[in-house]
Amino acid sequence: MPLTDRERALLDFEAAWRRHAGAKEEAIRAELELSPARYYQLLGRLLETADALEYDPMLVKRLRRIRDAREQARLARASAAGE
Repeated sequence: MPLTDRERALLDFEAAWRRHAGAKEEAIRAELELSPARYYQLLGRLLETADALEYDPMLVKRLRRIRDAREQARLARASAAGE
């Protein structure tokens, strides 16, 4: 199923949010009318779709790498704490 306008808006926002003045959370609320928590939930699900990858492959791959690196760091910390 092709991306919805809202899904494209999420990806476009994530690609360009640094151009906005102020904090990212404020821009999420103002431009997308979402709470930051909901935004990140939707974005996380969206990153797993083939349609998102087709729409903006560089962005999706970059965000997947960042997410995976954070997960690995969490696992390493949890493993070190459990030793």
